[in-house]
Amino acid sequence: MTSNIPTPPASAFPSLVNHFLIAMPNMLDPNFSGTLIFVCEHNEKGALGLVVNRDSEVMISDLFDKLDLNLEIAVIGERKVLCGGPVQSDRGFVLHRPAQEWGSTLKLDNDMALTTSKDVLQALAKGTGPAEWLVTLGYAGWSAGQLDEEIAQNAWLTVPARSDILFQVSVEQRFDEAFKLLGFDPGCLSATAGHA
Repeated sequence: MTSNIPTPPASAFPSLVNHFLIAMPNMLDPNFSGTLIFVCEHNEKGALGLVVNRDSEVMISDLFDKLDLNLEIAVIGERKVLCGGPVQSDRGFVLHRPAQEWGSTLKLDNDMALTTSKDVLQALAKGTGPAEWLVTLGYAGWSAGQLDEEIAQNAWLTVPARSDILFQVSVEQRFDEAFKLLGFDPGCLSATAGHA
């Protein structure tokens, strides 16, 4: 006898794109201790995110000078480039909204994108770029299954990201504001995972 019950579709990969990773107190790696990471890519092959709460010593004006871009909007130059992570720390990433298309853009949703091509910086220099943006040097990367394993080992808390925290909250306050999204006191955290 054959069954006419349809086979359920294979479940989609539980992606954490557009989520924050909040470092747990037990995070000993100095690259990630106390960090807030915005996840830009997460699939079966691995993950990529940007640390969004660590300033570098590089000013936007310095970066634009190095790239021979004429900065027409002076106030932009007063912002700092962020330390996006330990991987390719000489490579720039622009997280922005709205999600306009540039030479090399990864659209994260209808409202936000990650661009690595110089044309977005040229537009920012002229004052014609995205309304909200941040620039990082470097990124955080994980191989296949590595991020999921770290989360299972209680290294990170995850919560859906909010663009206002990325673009309207000061760098120094982003970690605390993201933590508030979890709805509990960080003092209640244990450095080890519990099992019932």
